Amino acid sequence: MERHLIDLRSDTVTQPTEGMRRAMAAAEVGDDVYGEDPTVKRLEETAAQLLGKEAGLLVSSGTMGNLVALLAHTRPGDEVILDANAHIYFYEAGGLARIAGLIPRLIETADGCITPEQLDQAVRPWDIHFPPASLFCLENTHNRAGGVVLPQEAVDAVVSRAKELGLKAHLDGARLMNAAVYQGLPPARLAQPFDSVMLCLSKGLAAPVGSVLVGSREFIDRARRARKLLGGGMRQAGVLAAAGLIALTEMPARLKEDHARARRLGEGLKSIPGLQVVGEVQTNIVILEVRASQWDSARLVKAWRDEGILANAVSPRRIRLVTHYQISDAHVEAVIDATGRIMGQGF
Repeated sequence: MERHLIDLRSDTVTQPTEGMRRAMAAAEVGDDVYGEDPTVKRLEETAAQLLGKEAGLLVSSGTMGNLVALLAHTRPGDEVILDANAHIYFYEAGGLARIAGLIPRLIETADGCITPEQLDQAVRPWDIHFPPASLFCLENTHNRAGGVVLPQEAVDAVVSRAKELGLKAHLDGARLMNAAVYQGLPPARLAQPFDSVMLCLSKGLAAPVGSVLVGSREFIDRARRARKLLGGGMRQAGVLAAAGLIALTEMPARLKEDHARARRLGEGLKSIPGLQVVGEVQTNIVILEVRASQWDSARLVKAWRDEGILANAVSPRRIRLVTHYQISDAHVEAVIDATGRIMGQGF
């Protein structure tokens, strides 16, 4: 973090650990487009093994990983079925339509977990007038729902139904490790039903850059070509992969600390008159609703900034706060104390 700032905007703001910096400096590298970077290969193999798939692919970001998966699974003009608040639809610059040429079919949910019944209603029978549905996507944890975890039994049921309907299934698992830690399940168990999974290394796992996409060898071959199409062919990328390896092997064990701090932050903030936490804090995201009539999210974010606290407003009345490895217990208590003082002033 910069100087005294308490940065709760996202778990993407973290600085790489000292171990990551040392590994990056010492990384054995080669030209990855030629398949000659041993550190990238090791990262891809590690990610695939961790998630129970045959092969992996390093990509520069989660957005690229999701778009590569869309391109590899579909043809232009196909329909992709996803939650109306999915990151793929909401925050990825319309790439599914502009670049992949896909038509989104959106399903409204309370928590991002589409049901088999909703899926049945969304998939239309074959007709020359309708775009063919070919891909079903879920997001776990779900960002806009407040970092909630999709119950695995519910995921299994709806993905099973998707397969029966002839759809491929992709998981936006940007924070999949948070979901695995929360449920006490191996990451491979969460990934098991899906044809492809994207996992971010640069969110709660603290790598400076990168995500991995995993699936069958045949799928990853197609995905590698799609990555090249998007300008994602990297050269001596082992410098980045070295940090990614530490992110995968060392950082997941401490995610429970982020979850505990997020719960404490939520408990403290909702005890302040005029504030309410939306839903249950399960992982490392807190969605705060500003209910005091003389306040709104923009005003509170500005007041926090004056106190050295950074957060993002996501609507006129809601603010998202995200814990990560550079947020301590003392930081959490400082935010709670400062917020109580600010709200008490009322301006």
